[in-house]
Amino acid sequence: MLTKIKKNYFLLITTFLFLYFIFNLLDGERGLFSYFEKKRLLTNLQNEETKITNKIKDLEFKNSLLTNNLDLDYIEILLRKKFLLGKKDEKFYIIEKHDD
Repeated sequence: MLTKIKKNYFLLITTFLFLYFIFNLLDGERGLFSYFEKKRLLTNLQNEETKITNKIKDLEFKNSLLTNNLDLDYIEILLRKKFLLGKKDEKFYIIEKHDD
């Protein structure tokens, strides 16, 4: 048996090396499966980044309406929404959304 191993030593070593490289190509830290997982994570993070930047721009715009030049129409909208404040003889209709 030892003589058979010595005769096929090169074949045995190349087989193990081939299997090692194939395993690391597919499943290693830099493997194919890891690549697709990191690519999916990158797209999720980019989507989240765009949502957050849009929210920041919206908040900066609302902040500029309240600080730089006072926009009375915007303040009236905020007061009506927050305190249900209105003018004399004005009727409010609150529509509740029911999920059926």
